[in-house]
Amino acid sequence: MKKLILPLLLLVAFGMLAAVESNPSDVVGYVKYDLIAGNNTLALPMVQTYAMAGDVGNAITGCGTVRYFDASTQLWVAATKNFLGNWVGNFAVTNGQPLQIVTTATQSFYSIGDLPSTLPTYTLIAGNNMIMVPLDESALNMAGLVGNSISGCGTVRYFDASTQLWVSATKNFLGNWVGNFATAIGDPLQIVTTTAQTWPTAKLSK
Repeated sequence: MKKLILPLLLLVAFGMLAAVESNPSDVVGYVKYDLIAGNNTLALPMVQTYAMAGDVGNAITGCGTVRYFDASTQLWVAATKNFLGNWVGNFAVTNGQPLQIVTTATQSFYSIGDLPSTLPTYTLIAGNNMIMVPLDESALNMAGLVGNSISGCGTVRYFDASTQLWVSATKNFLGNWVGNFATAIGDPLQIVTTTAQTWPTAKLSK
């Protein structure tokens, strides 16, 4: 995949040497998303200062559009930068939110900050939904494993910026995943499910 996930837990062991237990806010790191000119997907895994879509767009060279997927309408909703530099249709962004951005420049985008004390959950409806592979679920390293963790899920997709197309893994009648692909923590994915639910409800690897 186009995105490189980098180690998230960069806390050194000075506290351990002093026999002091570290707080969750001490755990910092970053996730790197490699972007090309055109449409790209990314997410906001770490705690950071972005409050609005325009804040994310302004942090990306050549970005004029930031979108989120509205599952209730099954449509992408866009904030666009006008010629005055203002963001029309600006919307609030949240931790763990998958986004689609449009940029004219090849570059890397870093989600840098503390590890969230509470990892996000996603309210899924029957149909297409966008999720991010949770930061504490490195075991979900294939699309089929992600799909199997979601009730009623038969399709998992990632956006291939190099082709500007969605690539799908689909579950066949035998329960096998055709077109299965590797996934990693922080990956923004589109899933299709027949069941409304909240995901994840608990740490999935337990």
